[in-house]
Amino acid sequence: MPMTEEQIRKAGMVLSNPRNQKAEVQALQDTIYAIGGKWRLLIINSICTGNRRFRDIQRSIPGLTTRMLSRELKDMEANQLIKRTVREEATVVIEYSETDYCLSFGAIILEMIIWGKTHREKIKKAMRNSKK
Repeated sequence: MPMTEEQIRKAGMVLSNPRNQKAEVQALQDTIYAIGGKWRLLIINSICTGNRRFRDIQRSIPGLTTRMLSRELKDMEANQLIKRTVREEATVVIEYSETDYCLSFGAIILEMIIWGKTHREKIKKAMRNSKK
């Protein structure tokens, strides 16, 4: 679903308004630190779609190694994006869940998914047109 001309115009107005660029850079750096990188949004998406256990999360994301997943989960827990719960049943079960804090940027993630789909289609269309 591509952006309408009106949405593009509004986005341009917002981005071109005078702002405190230094403060925005810091805020963007903080955001990228918390949710950036190759795997974090994919891990959040996996957990939010019902994959709660380590192996389930790993299997849902092609190319994600156990070492990298372990490191990312620890960092995400430290940033209060996920909660690690240990349940003692017949065996110890460790589950991960999204926190309310994590869900606070759910709408942004959904917009990123929409943008990503639109971008992929735009590039594919441009590539098809360039081959003509």
